[in-house]
Amino acid sequence: MIKLTATAQSVQQARQLLDAGVDRLYIANARYALRVRTSFSIEEIKEITAMAHEMNREVIVGVTAIMHERHMETLPAYLHQLADIGVDFIEIGDPGVLYILKQENINIPFIYNAQMLITNTQQIKFWEQKGASGVVLGREVPFKEMLLMKDHLDIFVQVLVYGATCIHQSLRPLVHNYLDYIGSKDTTASLERNLALSEPRKDDTHYSVYEDSHGTHVFANNDIDLMLELEQLQQAHFCHWLLDGLYTPDEANFVEIVKCFDTARQALETNTWTQVLAEELDARIRRYHTPNRGLDTGFFAYEIDDVQ
Repeated sequence: MIKLTATAQSVQQARQLLDAGVDRLYIANARYALRVRTSFSIEEIKEITAMAHEMNREVIVGVTAIMHERHMETLPAYLHQLADIGVDFIEIGDPGVLYILKQENINIPFIYNAQMLITNTQQIKFWEQKGASGVVLGREVPFKEMLLMKDHLDIFVQVLVYGATCIHQSLRPLVHNYLDYIGSKDTTASLERNLALSEPRKDDTHYSVYEDSHGTHVFANNDIDLMLELEQLQQAHFCHWLLDGLYTPDEANFVEIVKCFDTARQALETNTWTQVLAEELDARIRRYHTPNRGLDTGFFAYEIDDVQ
């Protein structure tokens, strides 16, 4: 069975995503999670979780921040609140979060997500032994390497099928510091400003960059779109698909993109999938995708030895 997970930007959009067929909503509070467009309060997390449970769907709350002592001081209380709400999963990247879960006897299933670190079966097995319900696969793992993993997996592996890929993070406010150094009147580097880096003599490069309380985040030149590769993923039993709307700020457009993947999921599960349908859905995605942001398949089609 194929599971769709999508990020939500508001309570209203969360409802729309559930109506669009999403199985799991991904939300977070920005203090404890990386790269989220909206920071949800406890009250909003509670409301969204209740809404999802009414429809027999699930909620994942991101707890993926690079944790310092100031985070750890308040994290136990936050995790207890999430447990009381009854969220279905949390995503963690810092093993210290797992330590607190066990120390505080907090019973929330967790998914391990360090974005780029899950690149081999042994690490997946390690987190399985630690109690993980699933892991988020590194963006740099090509499909041929996924095929080498598929017969050795006992927990689910989530794959990004639509959205942006972070390729660098620094806790330093690098862009702010640079703008301040050159005497810019505006030194803000928020997500909404749509800043980008370009390599010298490569005019087509466009590495989106923004800063928040967790530092500087730099993203790959293009966003991921695996619509035309979904049948291969299903046949290899990689059936947990993530759609990330970080760089799709128009809430309605992201819902329409999610609907495309739900249509694809239904076609694959009912054996009505065709290349014509795949291309039609891919064309729809490109209509709703954020203007001036490219789409490609990332590392999906790479040869294993070409990933570097």
